[in-house]
Amino acid sequence: MNRPLTIALSKGRIYKDTLPLLEAAGIRPVDDPVTSRKLILDTNLEHVKVVVIRATDVPTFVERGVADLGVAGKDVLMEHGGDNLYEPLDLKIARCRMMTAGVVGAVEPEGRMRIATKYVRSAREYYASLGEQVEIIKLYGAMELAPLVGLADRIVDLVETGNTLKANGLEPLKEIAKISSRLVVNKAAMKLKNRQIKELIDALSAAIKE
Repeated sequence: MNRPLTIALSKGRIYKDTLPLLEAAGIRPVDDPVTSRKLILDTNLEHVKVVVIRATDVPTFVERGVADLGVAGKDVLMEHGGDNLYEPLDLKIARCRMMTAGVVGAVEPEGRMRIATKYVRSAREYYASLGEQVEIIKLYGAMELAPLVGLADRIVDLVETGNTLKANGLEPLKEIAKISSRLVVNKAAMKLKNRQIKELIDALSAAIKE
């Protein structure tokens, strides 16, 4: 119980969008993750620390108990599929949609469709729910290129405005899930530090804008 309450965040949009919510809960990081070389950041509260890590690592840090709680996109959580996490709060930040997309006007291919995505688990489960057998091609970036060069028939990716798809001659097709950042909590920490975590959840909940 002497160990500080540790919050795992990822650099970039999620970190920036989470800061006002933490501020409303009375938590202010005193170190800047951009300029500081520290991996564990101090806050204005001695008993609260922040670790800034890769977005895809947040669920692992929380599930393993290295961090007590964290903020991760629903897309990351869907891919992670951890059983030792509570997801008590939708922070309603970093909103977008996970969608299928393809070349404008393209007809459905005959036979097994090829899907390019970095969201392998989510794509496989989505098409399985439709009773469709597809070939999943894992890519880490430049997803829009895959249908243009014949690598894939469709892609599964996050869509915010759709402008990148449009600029590359693609169009969004089917929505798989609405995505936003969620607060996740380690199950053991929820028991051991219940009062402290519950107070933080309540403060964050009050600060969330619809």
